[in-house]
Amino acid sequence: MPRRPATARSTDSVTLEDVAKLAGVSPMTVSRVLNKPELVTPDTLERVKQVIDRTGYVPNLLAGGLASRKSRLVAALVPSITNGIFVEAVQAFTDRLWEAGYQVLLGLSGYPATREDALLSAVLARKPDAIYLTGINHSPESRQRLLAARVPIVETWDLTPTPLDTVVGFSHEKVGESVARHLLTKGYRRPALLWADDERALVRRRGFLAELARAGEPEATTEFIPAPSTLALGRAGMARLLDATPRPDVVFCASDLLAHGALEEARSRSLTPPKDVAIIGFGGLELTAHTCPALSTVAIDRPAIGRQAAEIILARIAGATLPEHVIDVGFSILDRQTT
Repeated sequence: MPRRPATARSTDSVTLEDVAKLAGVSPMTVSRVLNKPELVTPDTLERVKQVIDRTGYVPNLLAGGLASRKSRLVAALVPSITNGIFVEAVQAFTDRLWEAGYQVLLGLSGYPATREDALLSAVLARKPDAIYLTGINHSPESRQRLLAARVPIVETWDLTPTPLDTVVGFSHEKVGESVARHLLTKGYRRPALLWADDERALVRRRGFLAELARAGEPEATTEFIPAPSTLALGRAGMARLLDATPRPDVVFCASDLLAHGALEEARSRSLTPPKDVAIIGFGGLELTAHTCPALSTVAIDRPAIGRQAAEIILARIAGATLPEHVIDVGFSILDRQTT
């Protein structure tokens, strides 16, 4: 997809009148297609639906209810709030927008993002002034709807040179590569992965395995866990890894919750990290500094993601031109007692 310029975007979304003109019918006919399709001939129904699909038009549920085109509403879509990794970013995002007089509508897209298409249709029908998305992978239908809305969009938790509008995140592939190099430097040679099956985690795994291959090391064993991660799933997955032969000397976990579960399972077997088995997580959750022993992890500045996303949206709404459309917040490896 060609790179979109980092300039202020038009706020003129596709209207019912636009659809009517393109379909060669009256606005009343389009309204009937949406609300009472049984009153429309099959040919007209099909023609109007094709235009709606092509343009990404979403009915305006607020039509006639506002004096201005601004809803003062910003939508934020995240996979889950049971996993604390997303909470701080959304909280910082919400707090900054609240200061500027905006409300945030939160939607949960799930793992995998199977609900994103339907959720976006519902959200866009409320005519938000901007949209915060988690991730960069969207269906063709969702991409069309998002672009047709012509509102500021910030994708987060990932990086791409071709965002829909602007992206604030970090490279999951580089996380995997960096952790592999770090563990190899420390002398670990039998790594295993305790891993969630969500798309961003799989990119981190790919980076980790690629770095091992470049170093001439064999591929690490992977114990897959269904997303979203939980402490219980971490314990169960770690049990399977510890029962394997040969036992890994270090376990890289796709999330801090999995790492916490792995640590508890190791301790239940009287194993002492890192002497008996090392453990490292991902996310930098507060709990990792307070386990015993303290968990090593990959830290992400989650509040910074939320704050920067909010500032970008406020600037876009104000019509500002931004110098960058790809913002990398980076990451850091916190080498604590478990490695």
